[in-house]
Amino acid sequence: MILSMSGVVLLGIVVFLFFRKDGLKGTHACTCALFGFYLSSTAIAPSIKAGGASLASLIGGIRF
Repeated sequence: MILSMSGVVLLGIVVFLFFRKDGLKGTHACTCALFGFYLSSTAIAPSIKAGGASLASLIGGIRF
């Protein structure tokens, strides 16, 4: 768990710097994908999934 969390923090900082400084390139996208895989193995993953589902239902409920 500690190794996963440190990997998530490190990759999160790297992804943030990529977005702020260089724009998103191909290698940056791979780093973002790795960040997602590491994040999915942490304890916060169910909360992120629930938040995503809630956001999707909110957007799906908008009537034009």
